Amino acid sequence: MYRIKNNLLIGLVIFIVLFISVSDLWAESKIIDFADLGQQVDLSDPQVSPNGKLIVVVSSRPNYEKNRFESQLYLIEVESGKKRPLTYNRYSVHQPRWSPSGDRLAFLASDKDKKPQVFVMEMRGGEANQIIKTVQGVKSFSWSPDGRTLAFSTEDEPKKREGVERHNKSFKVGSHVYLASSASMPTHLWIISSDGGEVKQLTSGSKGIMSYFGIISFDWSPDGKSIVYAAQPTPHSGSFSQCSLKLLEIESGKQHELVPGPKTLFAPRFSPDGKSIAYTYPRGKEPFFNPSSVFIIPSSGGNSVDAAAQIDRDVSGIWLPDSKSLLVSGPDITRISVWYQPMEGEPRKLNLGKIIPQGSLSVNRQGLIAFIASEPNLPAEVYTMASLDNPPLRLTDFNEVLASRTLGRVETIHWEGPDGFKENGVLIFPSNFKNDNKYPLVLEIHGGPMSTSTEAFSLSKQLMAAQGWIIFSPNYRGSNNQGRDFQRAVINDAGKGPGKDIMAGIAAIKKRGFVDETRVAVSGWSYGGYMTSWLIAHYSGWKAAVAGAAVTDWFDWYNLADMNNWAGFGLGGSPWLNNNMDNYWKQSPIAYAHKIRTPTLILSTTLDPRVTVTQSYKLYHALKDNGVTVDFIAYPVGGHFPGDPIHQRDIYRRWIEWISKYFE
Repeated sequence: MYRIKNNLLIGLVIFIVLFISVSDLWAESKIIDFADLGQQVDLSDPQVSPNGKLIVVVSSRPNYEKNRFESQLYLIEVESGKKRPLTYNRYSVHQPRWSPSGDRLAFLASDKDKKPQVFVMEMRGGEANQIIKTVQGVKSFSWSPDGRTLAFSTEDEPKKREGVERHNKSFKVGSHVYLASSASMPTHLWIISSDGGEVKQLTSGSKGIMSYFGIISFDWSPDGKSIVYAAQPTPHSGSFSQCSLKLLEIESGKQHELVPGPKTLFAPRFSPDGKSIAYTYPRGKEPFFNPSSVFIIPSSGGNSVDAAAQIDRDVSGIWLPDSKSLLVSGPDITRISVWYQPMEGEPRKLNLGKIIPQGSLSVNRQGLIAFIASEPNLPAEVYTMASLDNPPLRLTDFNEVLASRTLGRVETIHWEGPDGFKENGVLIFPSNFKNDNKYPLVLEIHGGPMSTSTEAFSLSKQLMAAQGWIIFSPNYRGSNNQGRDFQRAVINDAGKGPGKDIMAGIAAIKKRGFVDETRVAVSGWSYGGYMTSWLIAHYSGWKAAVAGAAVTDWFDWYNLADMNNWAGFGLGGSPWLNNNMDNYWKQSPIAYAHKIRTPTLILSTTLDPRVTVTQSYKLYHALKDNGVTVDFIAYPVGGHFPGDPIHQRDIYRRWIEWISKYFE
């Protein structure tokens, strides 16, 4: 009897072990689906502590019940990789910054009025203290080198009108977005003790520091006596390309113009020894149509030098501790590369293996490097490099659930493009792909156009590949991944040239024999929506199209969008000068919308400052009036893309369902 019971027990144990093993295998082999949108953890802004033992990072997770992304600060031990949360139950937390001694951590978090304010936390323990209360909210801040003071930026308060004039809401219009409902106010610099107390204003007037794109560009000198900043001539969003670089003496209030405007410069940073200032600036008069580089100027004034002149890529950079070299990073074919760039000498590309950095790099005084990165089949995590010659080390597992899913293989494809360009893009295959089968092809075109499709992990693209589709993300001319000639080739050729590039890529894929040529769809957001609209108006053979926040009319961009007159850099200047109106019209997809026959889904937010919803309305009416199958879904929220998880999920669902419907 004992033997029978014992055998039964052994059998039960074996069954449980086998069941657990099979269950684990099933969990590991689960194909990604919509529920996994709730599993993704976004990571940003890693900051290495001064002693190099700790890293603080911002994590963000979707909360569908409250329809918001909730952020936390996590503290990570560099040696062990152990992590623990530093903040709890805060609506929004960002911009963590160590004090120079590392004994405190400051960050921005929303107060009860949902305005970002500066909080300071003692690292030995205790609650974070709010040290300032601003009416408009703090945009950015920085510790002084001695840790006693914080400089911060905030927008001026509108002047209050008294008496019956309090009902008068009129304001003077300038080069800002058509959605503006009040006058644009300048952003200025202030200082406050790191313990709180009285504030002192450093800059004033109608001009302010550059605050467009969320870039608040200022930095302390290492001796704490001055601050360098990028200044806009007006607070309007369209003035971002007219900045100058200024140096402010804190004690006297004197200001010196180091680089006169108008220029699209930003992110000035003192070298650790204080002798030089690095800033980002394009290599050409047309901002963003030309690659940006890191320029260096003596802090005492003088001529600027392109520090990364030998790297023909769109790059930005940070100082290394020796003040004689920089870390420079930027898109490079279908990856993001990082170069060691000495002030005098040849650049050297670092060996990062399969990982693809995203966002900013952080370097401490000893040269420890921290950054967020992903791999083709591994979502974003925190990585470190002990030195420039050490391989990257992954520290965290925030996204272990997504990493356990069965994902589609990612591959870079190259082809010979028209006009002498060698071109490239990214393919993502279904997880069960077999080379002798036929699969639908879906184009997912990046925006910008000064952006790049890389091999980095993309949850949205993997969701599409999980439908049994091959996903193609082409890098067309205008992309910022292969040098100045390729990037600026989109000037005065907004649609035709990029269209030829993309069609050449499709032809190269079809030659490989695994595409079902009866089921090809095209889709994209922003400039990707522009190219979608252009392609369905100029080429046939599409089964379905999804045009998200699509630029369809360059007139609307120039006159209504937040970047407004930036369009003129790529289209020969203002449409209202030199008979240039015809040029704008010919390069607008709406001019050819009467030729479209593809079933099209249009998506847009109603308060998009970048690509105004007016452009989607025009496309909708053009297709509807011509008898084309069209749906137009609008989201009554702000932003160029919805900032809440519910509407983001709805976009991905509708995108995939629309294409699936016409692939049946």
